[in-house]
Amino acid sequence: MSALPQSAAPDHAPTARKNVIRVCVVDDAVVVRGMVSRWLAEEADLELVGSYRNGKVAVDSVARDQPDVIVLDIEMPEMDGLTALPLLLKAVPRARIVMASTLTRRNAEISLKALSLGAADYLPKPETNSGVSTSAEFRHELIGKIRALGARALHRGDGAAAARVTLLRGGAVQGPATAPAAAAGDDKVSLRAYSRTPPAVLAIGSSTGGPPALAALLGALKNDVWRRMPVLVVQHMPATFTAILAEHLTRAAHMPAAEAKDGEAIVAGRIYVAPGGKHMVLEGTRSAPKIKLTDDAPVHFCKPAVDPMFDTVAAIYGPATLAVVLTGMGSDGALGAVKIADAGGSVLAQDKATSVVWGMPGATAHAGACAGVMPVDRIAARINEIAMGVRA
Repeated sequence: MSALPQSAAPDHAPTARKNVIRVCVVDDAVVVRGMVSRWLAEEADLELVGSYRNGKVAVDSVARDQPDVIVLDIEMPEMDGLTALPLLLKAVPRARIVMASTLTRRNAEISLKALSLGAADYLPKPETNSGVSTSAEFRHELIGKIRALGARALHRGDGAAAARVTLLRGGAVQGPATAPAAAAGDDKVSLRAYSRTPPAVLAIGSSTGGPPALAALLGALKNDVWRRMPVLVVQHMPATFTAILAEHLTRAAHMPAAEAKDGEAIVAGRIYVAPGGKHMVLEGTRSAPKIKLTDDAPVHFCKPAVDPMFDTVAAIYGPATLAVVLTGMGSDGALGAVKIADAGGSVLAQDKATSVVWGMPGATAHAGACAGVMPVDRIAARINEIAMGVRA
């Protein structure tokens, strides 16, 4: 790590700019702080309002700076990122926090714990400071995450606006239990009928905000679900993270979860997590399905990606498919969800109000693939109902 500056004052003083996402960077490396500062200066809609060398300095200053997004390093002197996290959220409740760390198992564990404590997302950093400065991929991911999370943070106080999604089934507005009243500028989402075929597989795609949502969803599923179907999970994560995610899901669901292995048979009562750096697809037949891992090119800049998994699930299981798209940036999963719906399966999407980012579920809903759009706890309840034979 770089030598620390002697002064505890921020490297950058906040300015007043309207309709701009305000960003704070907390990292003990001067090189990293300087590089991120230059990147943000090149983006018209982003502004660096605070740059701090450790968590303690940040905690003492963020209430004044009022950032929309905080990029928080994990390993720092005086106060590390995990210790600072709850204090930063207390000081600026509206801020969205991205944990940034080098890709080690320990840091991956800490990042996933941070997500359960209120962090919005995580971002693996190159192992060296020179790697940070030369990595176009790191820059692209960092700016994308800041922009997506910051846009939501700017409107976080407007709860009504976040929930304005009007659900239409057969051209009629759904009742108040499943959709708010229509208002000017609402999103309008047309819903499909649920499949009448009992589901034989549960396929889930998620990204930003996904790990806590996955844990909540899988932890709420009843034995009827596990007895009847396997669960396939694609979460946008690098390899080290997906192995740890599987361990966390095992504890949350009280069911065995593991990174999927190429060629392994798919059986009910197990959770198969797509390993980072590989696409997870299915092959074989509905009576004897198998996992296939591929090294194909990224899809939607993601590897693993949801669409390849959804495509093959639709081909093998057809109307016996039950799919879920949870919170996440981008549109991955939307095209595959349409294929599932066109094959007669059912697709559920997390709603706008409870998603960290309503990118993936929003794209899926607007593609017309969904039988339901609802909070994650309601998704779990709906899956339990469907497994017990209750249809809409």
